[in-house]
Amino acid sequence: MKMRTDNDAESHSKEIVATVGEFARRELAPRVQAYDEAEEIPADLLRRMSELGFFGGVVAERWGGLGLDYLTFAAMIEEVSKVDHAVGTLLSMPSGLVGASIEGYGDDAQREQWLRPLAAGEIFGAAGVTEPGSGSDVAGMQTTYARDGDGFVINGSKAWISNLAICSFLLTFATSDRELGRAGISAFLIPRDTPGLELVPYKNKLGFRPLSTGDVFLTDVRVGPEALLGEEGKGFRVAMTAVERGRLGVAARSVGVAQACLEDSTAYATDRVVFDQPIADFQIVQSKITDMAVGVRTARALVRECAEALERGERARMLTSMAKMYASDVAFRSAADAIQIHGAYGISPDYRVGRFMRDAKVLQIVEGSNDLHRALIAEMALGRRAS
Repeated sequence: MKMRTDNDAESHSKEIVATVGEFARRELAPRVQAYDEAEEIPADLLRRMSELGFFGGVVAERWGGLGLDYLTFAAMIEEVSKVDHAVGTLLSMPSGLVGASIEGYGDDAQREQWLRPLAAGEIFGAAGVTEPGSGSDVAGMQTTYARDGDGFVINGSKAWISNLAICSFLLTFATSDRELGRAGISAFLIPRDTPGLELVPYKNKLGFRPLSTGDVFLTDVRVGPEALLGEEGKGFRVAMTAVERGRLGVAARSVGVAQACLEDSTAYATDRVVFDQPIADFQIVQSKITDMAVGVRTARALVRECAEALERGERARMLTSMAKMYASDVAFRSAADAIQIHGAYGISPDYRVGRFMRDAKVLQIVEGSNDLHRALIAEMALGRRAS
């Protein structure tokens, strides 16, 4: 049996990233404006990505994943996000909370039922963590469960949960006793058609429009023992399984958005003539281009450092907070500057920088708002929180 060399691995990585990029430019770019307005990624595009194996990410090959290293995973997500970060989100999800939780804490039956088709892109999952009142405070959730024979009854609600229109199942969390804090939380896998489970997507969001996001209501939802993921009372640990992967994914998507803004702005500034000269000749435009170029390069370097740390098996909590916060800030500033460079055309649907700005604003909020990450980074830097 021939062992794969480092050169073979690097070539394989480049091939995957190039294939994803070519697909994005050929298949997504001509249609993204239309499906962004329709708030739905066409099913035929999802099927095609499934056929090409794009959803496998870092999930182990034994469970149907691609078994990618984190550097290749981040590069793949960045590449597709240059065209549409919403698809980048979908490609990262099987490697994020839903897939990582099942891979890390599920039994073989749960992995076969949910993880294998998830990694293959045959089904999609949703992760119900955020609640209307608790937000990023996972330990403060209000959704409860109670024992019912050998099964469980769950009541509560979740907010801002993605994939509602296409998910086959929901990974969600509930507490047996709010007084216990994180020690009372358990994780559950709930099929979409379970009685009492209601999914209500929001419409006309500012950004992330093709991703079906909304409320989840659980009213006397009864599940059997097979729905429990991991040990009872260990749900908080399950919820924290893929925090770093999620932040890496947001950071990589942000770099893709910022890179696209830079490319669109340099092209437009070179072609646009005002006062008998390209606007690229004006110092103020050059200054904005400089900020974008430096921001993209430094954000990408931070993403790479995070990916390398995760590949070594580190939690990298501080690094991933830094990357998520910094890269999404770069994406928003780059999009804002790109619109300024484009002038009135920047708010026209004929140019994509307006969509990038709407999405970049949300990138600053998801996976923990950037204000939260600033506080976390400060606490870790001050030694008040373990890094």
